[in-house]
Amino acid sequence: MNNSVTNTARLLWAGLRALLVLTLVTGVIYPLVVTGIAQGLFSDQANGSEITSDGKVVGSSLIGQSYNLPLKKGQETPEPDLKWFQGRPQNGLGTNSVNTRYSLILSGATNRSADNKDLVDWVTAAKAAVVKDNSVNGYTVKPSEVPADAVTSSGSGLDPDISPQYADIQVHRVAEKNGLPVDRVEKLVDDHTEGRTLGFMGEPRVNVLELNTALRELLAKS
Repeated sequence: MNNSVTNTARLLWAGLRALLVLTLVTGVIYPLVVTGIAQGLFSDQANGSEITSDGKVVGSSLIGQSYNLPLKKGQETPEPDLKWFQGRPQNGLGTNSVNTRYSLILSGATNRSADNKDLVDWVTAAKAAVVKDNSVNGYTVKPSEVPADAVTSSGSGLDPDISPQYADIQVHRVAEKNGLPVDRVEKLVDDHTEGRTLGFMGEPRVNVLELNTALRELLAKS
């Protein structure tokens, strides 16, 4: 009887020691090492790829933001604030309970097929809006110049980037709305255009938040 109790106690103590050691290694030491390496070598990414302006965090370079006017009485969908560069459609081109305008509850798009009538209608309307909004005095956007990313959301609905083509057709409108020379706004776009990763992966892109942050800083100096 005594031997049985002693063996049980030894097994319990061995199990407790294993639990304590594993808890210390996997629950304390390993997270601290990983966090230390991340902060030492990849601090920007580890902290959420934050973008700052005037010493304040204004967002993440990984997640898109909306640039809209305040809702008017009776409005359900806000109108874009056209003095800023606009990103990709934010809700799958229509009412989408999965991702409601960068609310970050979940990510996703409408998952409609290319021949879905609602999707076709939304894309048609979105293209007409892009042409209308960006056609200003002395500059007219042709429907054929509107790139796909201007009228479709990304798979996640949170894409922070747009194509250089979409940024370019917004230049004249942004310049006019802000009273800036077109060439200065064009330079902003050029300065914030990134090429393919490692020269062959992905597509050239422009981060809208970074671009609008630079635009805000330019306006503050003007």
